[in-house]
Amino acid sequence: MPTIGVDKEDFYAALGQRYTTDEFQALCFDYGIELDEDTEDDPSRPADERPELKIEVPANRSDLLCFEGLARSLNIFRGREPTPTYRVRDIPEDRMERITVAKETGNVRPFISGAILRGVKFTEASYASFIALQDKLHQNLARQRTLVAIGTHDLDTLQGPFTYEARRPENIRFAPLNQEKEYDGHELMAHLENDKHLSRYLHIIRDKPEYPVIYDSKQVVCSLPPVINGNHSKITLNTTNVFIELTATDRTKLDVICNAMVTMFSQYCAEPFTVEPVLIKEADGTSRISPDLSPVKMEVDVDYINGCCGLNESPESICKLLDRMAYRSRPLGSRIEVLVPPTRPDVLHACDVMEDVAVGYGFNKLPRSLSKNSQTIGRPLPINQLSDIVRQECAMSSWLEVMPLILCSHDENFGWLNRKDDGKTAVRLANPKTVEYQVVRTTLLPGLLKTIRDNKSTRLPLKIFETSDIVLKDETLERKAKNVRHWAAAYCGKTSGFEMVHGLLDRIFLMLRVQDYFLQEISDSTFFPGRAAGVYLGKSGEGESRRVGEIGVLHPEVLEKFDIKYPVSVLELNLEIFL
Repeated sequence: MPTIGVDKEDFYAALGQRYTTDEFQALCFDYGIELDEDTEDDPSRPADERPELKIEVPANRSDLLCFEGLARSLNIFRGREPTPTYRVRDIPEDRMERITVAKETGNVRPFISGAILRGVKFTEASYASFIALQDKLHQNLARQRTLVAIGTHDLDTLQGPFTYEARRPENIRFAPLNQEKEYDGHELMAHLENDKHLSRYLHIIRDKPEYPVIYDSKQVVCSLPPVINGNHSKITLNTTNVFIELTATDRTKLDVICNAMVTMFSQYCAEPFTVEPVLIKEADGTSRISPDLSPVKMEVDVDYINGCCGLNESPESICKLLDRMAYRSRPLGSRIEVLVPPTRPDVLHACDVMEDVAVGYGFNKLPRSLSKNSQTIGRPLPINQLSDIVRQECAMSSWLEVMPLILCSHDENFGWLNRKDDGKTAVRLANPKTVEYQVVRTTLLPGLLKTIRDNKSTRLPLKIFETSDIVLKDETLERKAKNVRHWAAAYCGKTSGFEMVHGLLDRIFLMLRVQDYFLQEISDSTFFPGRAAGVYLGKSGEGESRRVGEIGVLHPEVLEKFDIKYPVSVLELNLEIFL
Protein backbone atom coordinates (compact mmCIF):
# COMPACT_ATOMS: atom_id res chain seq x y z
CA MET A 1 0.00 0.00 0.00
CA PRO A 2 1.17 3.61 -0.57
CA THR A 3 3.06 5.27 2.26
CA ILE A 4 2.66 9.02 2.76
CA GLY A 5 5.25 11.09 4.59
CA VAL A 6 4.01 14.21 6.42
CA ASP A 7 5.81 16.73 8.59
CA LYS A 8 5.01 15.74 12.17
CA GLU A 9 4.68 19.22 13.65
CA ASP A 10 2.69 20.62 10.73
CA PHE A 11 0.38 17.61 10.70
CA TYR A 12 -0.37 17.81 14.43
CA ALA A 13 -0.98 21.55 13.96
CA ALA A 14 -3.46 20.77 11.17
CA LEU A 15 -5.19 18.27 13.46
CA GLY A 16 -5.27 20.85 16.27
CA GLN A 17 -3.85 18.41 18.79
CA ARG A 18 -0.58 16.77 19.74
CA TYR A 19 -0.54 13.00 20.14
CA THR A 20 1.73 10.48 21.71
CA THR A 21 2.86 7.72 19.37
CA ASP A 22 0.39 5.26 20.92
CA GLU A 23 -2.49 7.75 20.72
CA PHE A 24 -1.80 8.50 17.07
CA GLN A 25 -1.48 4.81 16.25
CA ALA A 26 -4.89 4.26 17.84
CA LEU A 27 -6.41 7.10 15.78
CA CYS A 28 -4.94 5.66 12.59
CA PHE A 29 -6.24 2.20 13.43
CA ASP A 30 -9.73 3.55 14.10
CA TYR A 31 -9.76 5.20 10.67
CA GLY A 32 -8.33 2.19 8.82
CA ILE A 33 -4.82 3.48 8.15
CA GLU A 34 -1.53 2.63 9.83
CA LEU A 35 1.36 4.59 11.29
CA ASP A 36 4.35 2.95 9.65
CA GLU A 37 7.12 5.04 11.22
CA ASP A 38 7.77 8.10 13.38
CA THR A 39 11.24 9.39 12.45
CA GLU A 40 11.59 11.64 15.52
CA ASP A 41 13.43 8.94 17.45
CA ASP A 42 15.26 7.56 14.42
CA PRO A 43 19.03 7.88 15.08
CA SER A 44 19.74 7.92 11.33
CA ARG A 45 17.66 11.10 10.82
CA PRO A 46 19.90 14.11 10.05
CA ALA A 47 19.84 16.74 12.79
CA ASP A 48 18.61 19.45 10.39
CA GLU A 49 15.73 17.31 9.08
CA ARG A 50 12.30 17.78 10.65
CA PRO A 51 10.59 14.64 12.07
CA GLU A 52 8.12 12.91 9.77
CA LEU A 53 5.18 10.61 10.22
CA LYS A 54 5.07 7.89 7.58
CA ILE A 55 1.50 6.70 7.22
CA GLU A 56 0.36 3.70 5.19
CA VAL A 57 -2.97 4.27 3.43
CA PRO A 58 -5.22 1.92 1.42
CA ALA A 59 -4.36 1.73 -2.28
CA ASN A 60 -7.94 2.58 -3.27
CA ARG A 61 -8.08 5.83 -1.27
CA SER A 62 -6.74 8.46 -3.67
CA ASP A 63 -8.07 11.14 -1.28
CA LEU A 64 -5.46 10.15 1.32
CA LEU A 65 -2.39 10.46 -0.88
CA CYS A 66 -1.40 13.94 0.34
CA PHE A 67 -1.08 15.97 3.54
CA GLU A 68 -4.25 17.97 2.81
CA GLY A 69 -6.51 15.02 2.15
CA LEU A 70 -5.22 13.03 5.11
CA ALA A 71 -5.61 15.91 7.57
CA ARG A 72 -9.05 16.82 6.21
CA SER A 73 -10.33 13.23 6.47
CA LEU A 74 -9.10 12.78 10.05
CA ASN A 75 -10.55 16.14 11.11
CA ILE A 76 -13.95 15.22 9.66
CA PHE A 77 -13.71 11.80 11.33
CA ARG A 78 -12.99 13.47 14.68
CA GLY A 79 -15.78 16.02 14.20
CA ARG A 80 -13.43 19.00 14.12
CA GLU A 81 -14.60 20.27 10.74
CA PRO A 82 -17.64 19.72 8.51
CA THR A 83 -17.57 17.87 5.21
CA PRO A 84 -16.76 20.46 2.53
CA THR A 85 -19.02 21.03 -0.46
CA TYR A 86 -16.94 20.88 -3.62
CA ARG A 87 -18.27 23.26 -6.23
CA VAL A 88 -17.62 24.07 -9.87
CA ARG A 89 -18.11 27.78 -10.59
CA ASP A 90 -21.20 28.51 -12.64
CA ILE A 91 -19.95 30.66 -15.48
CA PRO A 92 -21.17 30.95 -19.11
CA GLU A 93 -19.44 28.69 -21.63
CA ASP A 94 -18.30 31.68 -23.72
CA ARG A 95 -16.28 32.91 -20.71
CA MET A 96 -14.67 29.57 -19.92
CA GLU A 97 -11.17 28.65 -20.90
CA ARG A 98 -11.46 25.91 -23.48
CA ILE A 99 -9.38 23.12 -24.97
CA THR A 100 -10.08 22.11 -28.56
CA VAL A 101 -9.15 18.50 -29.34
CA ALA A 102 -7.75 17.54 -32.75
CA LYS A 103 -8.90 14.21 -34.18
CA GLU A 104 -5.27 13.03 -34.65
CA THR A 105 -4.92 12.67 -30.86
CA GLY A 106 -7.22 9.65 -31.01
CA ASN A 107 -4.29 7.56 -32.23
CA VAL A 108 -2.04 8.56 -29.32
CA ARG A 109 -3.85 9.72 -26.14
CA PRO A 110 -7.49 10.32 -26.98
CA PHE A 111 -8.82 11.87 -23.74
CA ILE A 112 -8.19 15.21 -22.04
CA SER A 113 -9.62 17.14 -19.11
CA GLY A 114 -8.78 20.41 -17.43
CA ALA A 115 -9.50 22.64 -14.44
CA ILE A 116 -8.39 25.96 -12.99
CA LEU A 117 -7.61 26.84 -9.38
CA ARG A 118 -7.98 30.62 -8.88
CA GLY A 119 -6.38 32.72 -6.19
CA VAL A 120 -4.15 29.96 -4.84
CA LYS A 121 -1.68 30.89 -2.11
CA PHE A 122 1.18 28.41 -1.97
CA THR A 123 3.62 27.97 0.90
CA GLU A 124 6.75 25.89 0.55
CA ALA A 125 4.99 23.01 2.30
CA SER A 126 1.77 23.15 0.25
CA TYR A 127 3.74 23.55 -2.99
CA ALA A 128 5.81 20.46 -2.15
CA SER A 129 2.63 18.58 -1.30
CA PHE A 130 1.07 19.65 -4.62
CA ILE A 131 4.02 18.22 -6.56
CA ALA A 132 4.16 15.08 -4.39
CA LEU A 133 0.48 14.31 -5.01
CA GLN A 134 1.03 14.43 -8.76
CA ASP A 135 3.88 11.97 -8.39
CA LYS A 136 1.84 9.62 -6.16
CA LEU A 137 -1.06 9.65 -8.62
CA HIS A 138 1.31 9.04 -11.54
CA GLN A 139 2.85 6.03 -9.81
CA ASN A 140 -0.39 4.46 -8.57
CA LEU A 141 -3.68 5.18 -10.31
CA ALA A 142 -2.05 6.45 -13.49
CA ARG A 143 0.14 3.34 -13.84
CA GLN A 144 3.43 5.17 -14.46
CA ARG A 145 1.66 7.75 -16.67
CA THR A 146 0.51 5.10 -19.17
CA LEU A 147 -3.15 5.73 -18.28
CA VAL A 148 -3.09 9.40 -17.21
CA ALA A 149 -0.53 12.21 -17.23
CA ILE A 150 -0.96 15.43 -15.23
CA GLY A 151 0.35 18.82 -16.32
CA THR A 152 0.20 21.91 -14.10
CA HIS A 153 0.86 25.45 -15.34
CA ASP A 154 0.92 29.08 -14.29
CA LEU A 155 -2.17 30.31 -16.13
CA ASP A 156 -1.00 33.93 -16.04
CA THR A 157 1.90 33.06 -18.37
CA LEU A 158 -0.43 31.54 -20.99
CA GLN A 159 -3.14 32.85 -23.27
CA GLY A 160 -6.21 30.71 -23.98
CA PRO A 161 -7.96 29.13 -25.73
CA PHE A 162 -5.87 25.98 -25.84
CA THR A 163 -5.54 23.23 -28.44
CA TYR A 164 -4.70 19.58 -27.93
CA GLU A 165 -3.00 18.24 -31.04
CA ALA A 166 -0.84 15.41 -32.35
CA ARG A 167 2.13 16.48 -34.48
CA ARG A 168 5.18 14.86 -35.96
CA PRO A 169 8.16 15.09 -33.56
CA GLU A 170 10.22 17.28 -35.90
CA ASN A 171 7.36 19.82 -35.98
CA ILE A 172 7.30 20.27 -32.19
CA ARG A 173 9.87 22.65 -30.70
CA PHE A 174 10.00 24.10 -27.19
CA ALA A 175 12.12 24.51 -24.06
CA PRO A 176 11.27 21.72 -21.60
CA LEU A 177 10.80 22.28 -17.88
CA ASN A 178 13.82 23.79 -16.15
CA GLN A 179 15.69 24.17 -19.47
CA GLU A 180 16.45 27.28 -21.52
CA LYS A 181 17.45 25.49 -24.72
CA GLU A 182 14.76 24.51 -27.20
CA TYR A 183 14.51 20.97 -28.62
CA ASP A 184 12.36 19.31 -31.22
CA GLY A 185 10.62 16.02 -30.42
CA HIS A 186 13.46 13.74 -31.54
CA GLU A 187 16.13 15.85 -29.84
CA LEU A 188 14.13 15.92 -26.62
CA MET A 189 13.85 12.13 -26.52
CA ALA A 190 17.61 11.82 -26.97
CA HIS A 191 18.24 14.50 -24.33
CA LEU A 192 16.02 12.80 -21.73
CA GLU A 193 17.41 9.29 -22.27
CA ASN A 194 19.82 9.71 -19.36
CA ASP A 195 17.34 11.45 -17.05
CA LYS A 196 16.79 8.99 -14.20
CA HIS A 197 13.28 10.32 -13.52
CA LEU A 198 11.80 11.03 -16.96
CA SER A 199 13.51 8.35 -19.05
CA ARG A 200 11.07 5.72 -17.76
CA TYR A 201 8.18 7.47 -19.56
CA LEU A 202 9.76 7.95 -23.00
CA HIS A 203 8.63 4.56 -24.29
CA ILE A 204 4.97 5.57 -24.03
CA ILE A 205 5.12 7.83 -27.10
CA ARG A 206 8.65 7.52 -28.48
CA ASP A 207 7.77 5.10 -31.29
CA LYS A 208 4.56 6.89 -32.25
CA PRO A 209 4.57 8.69 -35.64
CA GLU A 210 2.99 11.70 -33.92
CA TYR A 211 3.40 13.08 -30.38
CA PRO A 212 0.57 14.62 -28.33
CA VAL A 213 1.13 18.30 -27.53
CA ILE A 214 -0.87 21.11 -25.90
CA TYR A 215 -0.61 24.71 -27.22
CA ASP A 216 -2.04 27.99 -26.09
CA SER A 217 -3.46 30.53 -28.54
CA LYS A 218 0.03 31.93 -29.25
CA GLN A 219 1.43 28.48 -30.09
CA VAL A 220 3.36 28.29 -26.81
CA VAL A 221 3.85 24.65 -25.85
CA CYS A 222 2.27 23.91 -22.48
CA SER A 223 3.29 20.27 -22.32
CA LEU A 224 4.32 17.20 -24.25
CA PRO A 225 2.28 14.57 -22.39
CA PRO A 226 3.03 12.20 -20.80
CA VAL A 227 6.72 13.18 -20.68
CA ILE A 228 7.33 16.79 -19.65
CA ASN A 229 5.85 20.28 -19.34
CA GLY A 230 7.15 23.37 -21.05
CA ASN A 231 9.42 25.71 -19.13
CA HIS A 232 7.42 28.77 -20.18
CA SER A 233 4.45 28.00 -17.90
CA LYS A 234 6.11 26.33 -14.92
CA ILE A 235 4.48 27.00 -11.58
CA THR A 236 6.36 28.60 -8.67
CA LEU A 237 5.62 29.69 -5.11
CA ASN A 238 4.34 32.96 -6.59
CA THR A 239 1.80 31.29 -8.87
CA THR A 240 -1.77 32.26 -7.98
CA ASN A 241 -3.79 30.83 -10.88
CA VAL A 242 -3.09 27.17 -11.66
CA PHE A 243 -4.14 25.58 -14.94
CA ILE A 244 -4.35 21.79 -14.67
CA GLU A 245 -4.54 19.64 -17.82
CA LEU A 246 -4.69 15.87 -17.86
CA THR A 247 -4.37 13.58 -20.88
CA ALA A 248 -5.25 9.91 -20.81
CA THR A 249 -5.85 6.62 -22.51
CA ASP A 250 -8.52 5.66 -19.94
CA ARG A 251 -11.54 7.95 -19.48
CA THR A 252 -12.54 6.59 -16.06
CA LYS A 253 -9.07 7.02 -14.57
CA LEU A 254 -8.93 10.49 -16.14
CA ASP A 255 -12.02 11.64 -14.23
CA VAL A 256 -10.85 10.04 -10.98
CA ILE A 257 -7.42 11.66 -11.04
CA CYS A 258 -8.74 15.03 -12.19
CA ASN A 259 -11.16 15.10 -9.26
CA ALA A 260 -8.42 14.03 -6.86
CA MET A 261 -6.15 16.90 -7.92
CA VAL A 262 -8.74 19.67 -7.70
CA THR A 263 -10.54 18.53 -4.55
CA MET A 264 -7.33 18.17 -2.56
CA PHE A 265 -5.93 21.62 -3.38
CA SER A 266 -9.04 23.72 -3.96
CA GLN A 267 -8.87 24.49 -0.22
CA TYR A 268 -6.08 26.96 -1.05
CA CYS A 269 -8.22 28.88 -3.58
CA ALA A 270 -9.49 32.39 -2.88
CA GLU A 271 -12.92 30.77 -2.62
CA PRO A 272 -12.15 27.48 -0.84
CA PHE A 273 -13.29 24.22 -2.46
CA THR A 274 -14.41 26.04 -5.60
CA VAL A 275 -12.98 25.14 -8.99
CA GLU A 276 -13.19 27.00 -12.29
CA PRO A 277 -14.26 24.68 -15.13
CA VAL A 278 -12.68 24.21 -18.54
CA LEU A 279 -14.72 23.59 -21.69
CA ILE A 280 -13.50 20.57 -23.69
CA LYS A 281 -14.37 20.75 -27.42
CA GLU A 282 -14.08 17.14 -28.58
CA ALA A 283 -12.86 16.11 -32.03
CA ASP A 284 -16.33 14.81 -32.96
CA GLY A 285 -17.91 18.22 -32.40
CA THR A 286 -19.39 17.52 -28.97
CA SER A 287 -18.39 19.44 -25.87
CA ARG A 288 -18.29 18.80 -22.13
CA ILE A 289 -17.36 20.70 -19.00
CA SER A 290 -14.50 19.51 -16.82
CA PRO A 291 -14.32 18.66 -13.96
CA ASP A 292 -17.55 17.05 -12.81
CA LEU A 293 -17.64 17.29 -9.01
CA SER A 294 -21.26 16.27 -8.54
CA PRO A 295 -21.74 13.58 -5.87
CA VAL A 296 -22.93 10.09 -6.78
CA LYS A 297 -26.34 9.26 -5.30
CA MET A 298 -26.93 5.82 -3.77
CA GLU A 299 -29.67 4.26 -1.66
CA VAL A 300 -28.76 1.67 0.94
CA ASP A 301 -31.05 -0.48 3.09
CA VAL A 302 -30.81 0.16 6.82
CA ASP A 303 -31.38 -3.56 7.49
CA TYR A 304 -28.46 -4.44 5.18
CA ILE A 305 -26.08 -2.17 7.09
CA ASN A 306 -27.26 -3.32 10.50
CA GLY A 307 -27.27 -6.96 9.46
CA CYS A 308 -23.72 -6.91 8.12
CA CYS A 309 -22.34 -4.97 11.07
CA GLY A 310 -24.34 -6.74 13.77
CA LEU A 311 -25.90 -3.44 14.86
CA ASN A 312 -29.39 -2.15 15.55
CA GLU A 313 -28.93 1.49 14.71
CA SER A 314 -31.68 3.85 13.54
CA PRO A 315 -31.43 5.54 10.13
CA GLU A 316 -30.63 8.83 11.86
CA SER A 317 -27.77 7.26 13.83
CA ILE A 318 -26.35 5.69 10.68
CA CYS A 319 -26.45 9.09 8.95
CA LYS A 320 -24.39 10.55 11.81
CA LEU A 321 -21.83 7.77 11.37
CA LEU A 322 -21.68 8.51 7.65
CA ASP A 323 -21.07 12.18 8.46
CA ARG A 324 -17.82 11.10 10.17
CA MET A 325 -16.72 9.46 6.90
CA ALA A 326 -17.33 12.62 4.80
CA TYR A 327 -20.63 11.48 3.26
CA ARG A 328 -23.83 13.49 3.08
CA SER A 329 -26.91 11.41 3.76
CA ARG A 330 -30.55 11.50 4.85
CA PRO A 331 -33.06 8.88 6.00
CA LEU A 332 -35.71 7.67 3.53
CA GLY A 333 -37.85 5.37 5.64
CA SER A 334 -36.15 1.97 5.70
CA ARG A 335 -33.43 3.21 3.35
CA ILE A 336 -30.76 5.89 3.45
CA GLU A 337 -29.93 8.22 0.58
CA VAL A 338 -26.17 8.60 0.44
CA LEU A 339 -24.29 11.23 -1.55
CA VAL A 340 -20.80 9.90 -2.31
CA PRO A 341 -18.34 12.82 -2.60
CA PRO A 342 -16.08 13.19 -5.67
CA THR A 343 -13.11 12.36 -3.44
CA ARG A 344 -14.31 8.75 -3.06
CA PRO A 345 -14.22 6.93 -6.43
CA ASP A 346 -13.63 3.71 -4.49
CA VAL A 347 -17.26 3.65 -3.29
CA LEU A 348 -19.05 1.55 -5.90
CA HIS A 349 -21.59 -0.54 -3.99
CA ALA A 350 -23.72 -0.63 -0.86
CA CYS A 351 -21.07 -2.84 0.77
CA ASP A 352 -18.57 0.04 0.54
CA VAL A 353 -20.99 2.31 2.41
CA MET A 354 -21.60 -0.44 4.96
CA GLU A 355 -17.86 -0.77 5.54
CA ASP A 356 -17.52 2.96 6.18
CA VAL A 357 -20.43 2.81 8.65
CA ALA A 358 -18.46 0.12 10.50
CA VAL A 359 -15.36 2.35 10.50
CA GLY A 360 -17.41 5.30 11.74
CA TYR A 361 -18.90 3.16 14.51
CA GLY A 362 -15.51 1.65 15.40
CA PHE A 363 -14.39 -1.83 14.44
CA ASN A 364 -13.37 -2.59 18.02
CA LYS A 365 -16.84 -1.63 19.24
CA LEU A 366 -18.74 -3.91 16.87
CA PRO A 367 -20.55 -6.72 18.73
CA ARG A 368 -18.74 -10.04 18.45
CA SER A 369 -21.36 -12.66 17.72
CA LEU A 370 -22.09 -15.28 15.13
CA SER A 371 -24.74 -14.24 12.65
CA LYS A 372 -27.92 -16.30 12.95
CA ASN A 373 -28.37 -16.08 9.20
CA SER A 374 -25.04 -17.62 8.25
CA GLN A 375 -25.07 -21.03 9.93
CA THR A 376 -24.13 -23.56 7.28
CA ILE A 377 -22.61 -27.01 7.03
CA GLY A 378 -19.53 -27.01 4.87
CA ARG A 379 -18.84 -29.71 2.30
CA PRO A 380 -16.57 -29.98 -0.74
CA LEU A 381 -17.87 -29.17 -4.18
CA PRO A 382 -18.56 -32.34 -6.16
CA ILE A 383 -15.89 -31.48 -8.75
CA ASN A 384 -13.29 -30.94 -6.02
CA GLN A 385 -14.26 -34.22 -4.35
CA LEU A 386 -13.86 -36.04 -7.66
CA SER A 387 -10.50 -34.32 -8.25
CA ASP A 388 -9.25 -35.45 -4.83
CA ILE A 389 -10.21 -39.08 -5.62
CA VAL A 390 -8.22 -38.91 -8.86
CA ARG A 391 -5.25 -37.28 -7.12
CA GLN A 392 -5.19 -39.91 -4.39
CA GLU A 393 -5.31 -42.82 -6.83
CA CYS A 394 -2.55 -41.33 -9.00
CA ALA A 395 -0.35 -40.77 -5.94
CA MET A 396 -0.90 -44.34 -4.73
CA SER A 397 0.13 -45.51 -8.19
CA SER A 398 3.49 -43.72 -7.66
CA TRP A 399 2.78 -40.78 -9.96
CA LEU A 400 3.92 -37.30 -8.83
CA GLU A 401 1.52 -34.33 -8.84
CA VAL A 402 2.72 -31.04 -10.35
CA MET A 403 1.09 -27.61 -10.21
CA PRO A 404 2.28 -25.35 -13.06
CA LEU A 405 0.82 -21.91 -13.76
CA ILE A 406 -2.51 -21.56 -15.56
CA LEU A 407 -1.02 -18.90 -17.88
CA CYS A 408 1.31 -19.78 -20.74
CA SER A 409 2.55 -18.36 -24.02
CA HIS A 410 0.45 -18.56 -27.16
CA ASP A 411 3.06 -20.75 -28.86
CA GLU A 412 3.17 -23.20 -25.96
CA ASN A 413 -0.59 -23.61 -26.03
CA PHE A 414 -0.91 -23.94 -29.81
CA GLY A 415 2.14 -23.84 -32.11
CA TRP A 416 4.40 -26.06 -30.01
CA LEU A 417 1.62 -28.67 -29.81
CA ASN A 418 1.13 -28.52 -33.61
CA ARG A 419 -2.30 -27.00 -33.07
CA LYS A 420 -3.92 -23.95 -34.68
CA ASP A 421 -5.70 -21.16 -32.84
CA ASP A 422 -9.20 -20.70 -34.23
CA GLY A 423 -9.66 -17.50 -32.21
CA LYS A 424 -12.74 -18.96 -30.48
CA THR A 425 -11.10 -21.11 -27.82
CA ALA A 426 -8.38 -19.38 -25.80
CA VAL A 427 -8.75 -16.34 -23.57
CA ARG A 428 -5.99 -13.86 -24.36
CA LEU A 429 -4.51 -11.35 -21.93
CA ALA A 430 -4.88 -7.79 -23.18
CA ASN A 431 -1.59 -6.59 -21.69
CA PRO A 432 0.66 -9.56 -20.82
CA LYS A 433 3.69 -8.73 -18.71
CA THR A 434 5.90 -11.18 -20.62
CA VAL A 435 5.55 -13.52 -23.59
CA GLU A 436 5.28 -16.42 -21.13
CA TYR A 437 1.87 -15.22 -19.94
CA GLN A 438 -0.13 -14.45 -23.07
CA VAL A 439 -3.11 -16.82 -22.85
CA VAL A 440 -5.02 -18.87 -20.32
CA ARG A 441 -4.26 -22.49 -21.11
CA THR A 442 -6.84 -24.62 -22.96
CA THR A 443 -4.99 -27.87 -22.19
CA LEU A 444 -2.84 -29.15 -19.33
CA LEU A 445 -0.13 -30.48 -21.65
CA PRO A 446 2.11 -27.35 -21.82
CA GLY A 447 2.53 -27.32 -18.04
CA LEU A 448 3.42 -31.02 -17.89
CA LEU A 449 5.90 -30.76 -20.76
CA LYS A 450 7.59 -27.67 -19.32
CA THR A 451 7.91 -29.52 -16.01
CA ILE A 452 9.66 -32.42 -17.76
CA ARG A 453 11.91 -29.98 -19.63
CA ASP A 454 12.92 -28.18 -16.43
CA ASN A 455 13.70 -31.42 -14.56
CA LYS A 456 16.18 -33.05 -16.93
CA SER A 457 18.44 -33.97 -14.04
CA THR A 458 15.74 -36.17 -12.49
CA ARG A 459 16.28 -39.91 -12.93
CA LEU A 460 14.03 -41.49 -15.58
CA PRO A 461 11.33 -42.57 -15.89
CA LEU A 462 9.45 -39.42 -14.86
CA LYS A 463 5.76 -39.97 -14.13
CA ILE A 464 3.77 -36.79 -13.42
CA PHE A 465 0.12 -35.72 -13.40
CA GLU A 466 -2.01 -32.63 -12.83
CA THR A 467 -5.66 -32.18 -11.90
CA SER A 468 -6.66 -28.58 -12.44
CA ASP A 469 -8.68 -26.11 -14.50
CA ILE A 470 -8.38 -24.98 -18.07
CA VAL A 471 -10.32 -21.99 -19.42
CA LEU A 472 -12.37 -21.89 -22.61
CA LYS A 473 -14.27 -19.09 -24.28
CA ASP A 474 -18.06 -19.35 -23.98
CA GLU A 475 -20.09 -16.50 -25.48
CA THR A 476 -23.28 -17.77 -23.84
CA LEU A 477 -22.02 -16.84 -20.37
CA GLU A 478 -21.97 -13.36 -18.86
CA ARG A 479 -18.20 -13.47 -18.31
CA LYS A 480 -17.67 -14.96 -21.82
CA ALA A 481 -15.48 -17.79 -20.48
CA LYS A 482 -15.73 -20.90 -18.34
CA ASN A 483 -13.45 -23.06 -16.21
CA VAL A 484 -13.31 -26.79 -17.01
CA ARG A 485 -11.65 -29.32 -14.68
CA HIS A 486 -9.18 -31.59 -16.52
CA TRP A 487 -6.86 -34.40 -15.49
CA ALA A 488 -3.66 -35.11 -17.41
CA ALA A 489 -0.67 -37.38 -16.97
CA ALA A 490 2.70 -37.67 -18.76
CA TYR A 491 5.29 -40.46 -18.78
CA CYS A 492 8.84 -39.69 -19.93
CA GLY A 493 11.41 -42.46 -20.22
CA LYS A 494 13.81 -44.28 -22.50
CA THR A 495 10.78 -46.00 -24.03
CA SER A 496 7.44 -44.39 -24.86
CA GLY A 497 5.73 -45.95 -21.83
CA PHE A 498 2.32 -45.93 -23.51
CA GLU A 499 1.33 -49.01 -21.53
CA MET A 500 2.09 -47.13 -18.28
CA VAL A 501 -0.26 -44.28 -19.15
CA HIS A 502 -2.87 -46.75 -20.35
CA GLY A 503 -2.57 -48.65 -17.09
CA LEU A 504 -3.12 -45.44 -15.08
CA LEU A 505 -6.25 -44.73 -17.13
CA ASP A 506 -7.59 -48.21 -16.38
CA ARG A 507 -6.88 -47.74 -12.67
CA ILE A 508 -8.71 -44.41 -12.47
CA PHE A 509 -11.71 -45.74 -14.40
CA LEU A 510 -11.80 -48.76 -12.09
CA MET A 511 -11.94 -46.53 -9.00
CA LEU A 512 -14.60 -44.33 -10.63
CA ARG A 513 -16.59 -47.49 -11.44
CA VAL A 514 -16.55 -46.71 -15.16
CA GLN A 515 -17.05 -50.02 -16.96
CA ASP A 516 -18.01 -49.10 -20.50
CA TYR A 517 -15.19 -47.26 -22.25
CA PHE A 518 -12.92 -47.90 -25.20
CA LEU A 519 -10.04 -46.41 -27.18
CA GLN A 520 -10.33 -45.53 -30.85
CA GLU A 521 -7.55 -44.33 -33.12
CA ILE A 522 -7.66 -40.64 -34.02
CA SER A 523 -5.63 -38.33 -36.22
CA ASP A 524 -4.11 -35.55 -34.15
CA SER A 525 -0.96 -33.64 -35.16
CA THR A 526 0.08 -33.41 -31.51
CA PHE A 527 0.70 -37.15 -31.45
CA PHE A 528 2.87 -39.55 -33.42
CA PRO A 529 0.92 -40.92 -36.42
CA GLY A 530 -0.77 -44.19 -35.53
CA ARG A 531 0.04 -43.73 -31.83
CA ALA A 532 -2.97 -41.65 -30.73
CA ALA A 533 -6.43 -42.62 -29.54
CA GLY A 534 -9.55 -40.94 -28.28
CA VAL A 535 -10.98 -42.09 -24.95
CA TYR A 536 -14.71 -42.78 -25.30
CA LEU A 537 -17.43 -43.63 -22.80
CA GLY A 538 -19.82 -46.32 -24.00
CA LYS A 539 -19.46 -49.64 -25.78
CA SER A 540 -17.53 -49.77 -29.02
CA GLY A 541 -19.91 -50.13 -31.96
CA GLU A 542 -23.01 -50.15 -29.74
CA GLY A 543 -25.26 -47.13 -29.33
CA GLU A 544 -24.03 -43.64 -28.52
CA SER A 545 -20.52 -42.97 -27.26
CA ARG A 546 -18.92 -39.81 -25.93
CA ARG A 547 -15.32 -38.71 -26.30
CA VAL A 548 -13.88 -37.55 -22.99
CA GLY A 549 -10.16 -37.25 -23.74
CA GLU A 550 -7.05 -38.33 -25.63
CA ILE A 551 -4.13 -40.67 -25.03
CA GLY A 552 -1.02 -41.22 -27.13
CA VAL A 553 2.68 -40.83 -27.82
CA LEU A 554 3.74 -37.24 -28.56
CA HIS A 555 5.05 -36.29 -32.00
CA PRO A 556 8.85 -35.76 -32.20
CA GLU A 557 8.29 -32.16 -33.42
CA VAL A 558 6.39 -31.40 -30.21
CA LEU A 559 9.19 -32.89 -28.11
CA GLU A 560 11.79 -30.87 -30.01
CA LYS A 561 9.95 -27.59 -29.44
CA PHE A 562 9.76 -28.29 -25.71
CA ASP A 563 13.43 -29.38 -25.71
CA ILE A 564 12.69 -32.92 -24.50
CA LYS A 565 15.09 -35.64 -25.75
CA TYR A 566 13.14 -38.75 -24.68
CA PRO A 567 9.77 -40.11 -25.84
CA VAL A 568 6.72 -38.99 -23.88
CA SER A 569 3.26 -40.53 -23.63
CA VAL A 570 0.39 -38.38 -22.34
CA LEU A 571 -3.22 -38.66 -21.32
CA GLU A 572 -5.80 -35.89 -20.80
CA LEU A 573 -9.44 -36.22 -19.72
CA ASN A 574 -12.33 -33.87 -18.98
CA LEU A 575 -13.36 -34.78 -15.41
CA GLU A 576 -16.60 -32.78 -15.36
CA ILE A 577 -18.25 -35.38 -17.60
CA PHE A 578 -18.05 -37.89 -14.71
CA LEU A 579 -20.15 -35.84 -12.28
